[in-house]
Amino acid sequence: MSVISFVNEKGGSTKSTSALHFAHWLATKQKKKIQVVDGDPQRSLSRWFASMESAIGVTALITPDDLLEQIPVLAESVDFLVVDGAGSLAESTRAILFRTDLAVIPCQPSKLDLDAASDTVRLIKQAQSVRGGLPKAAVFLSRAQKNTRLKTEAISLLQKIPDLISLKTIIHQRQVTADAFGQSATVWDLPGSGAVAASEEFEQLFKEILRLV
Repeated sequence: MSVISFVNEKGGSTKSTSALHFAHWLATKQKKKIQVVDGDPQRSLSRWFASMESAIGVTALITPDDLLEQIPVLAESVDFLVVDGAGSLAESTRAILFRTDLAVIPCQPSKLDLDAASDTVRLIKQAQSVRGGLPKAAVFLSRAQKNTRLKTEAISLLQKIPDLISLKTIIHQRQVTADAFGQSATVWDLPGSGAVAASEEFEQLFKEILRLV
């Protein structure tokens, strides 16, 4: 069993989108037994899975105590437990990091988002110092625009953050990805070349993530 969490203190970083697509990919493409924890009080992930009528089990855990106690229990009976963290550096995020094998940080290419990613890394390092090195930590660039200076600068900055694995795959901004929640779907379920391109990027990213656990 492995616990993989998507965390970032800043809302709108594509945490929920990434976590949902990762869980769906593991279950449908990799045929793994999956459980999902929705640790965000907004419960976007829970509503998205419910609208899809997905067979993947989703448990909403909001309080730090519930997260600390229930994550190991839920992880025992599955291949992967995927956790969507809250959009803040609350105690619930700290609790998630104390139960996570791999923390994945989605980060948009903006100064505000890069600063937020650095703050999240600081919290991860605190957990690592207590847990003897865990969780592993990785970051990837999300909602990036192709052929922009901002994207290039963001990649360079992420690669310079100490003790953080910078994933090579970049998830680019696409309308089809933004529309997926409203369509009660994943990008694999939607038509068009944009959906194909998005699904290929997600699959490449998720294969990178799996190599770290």
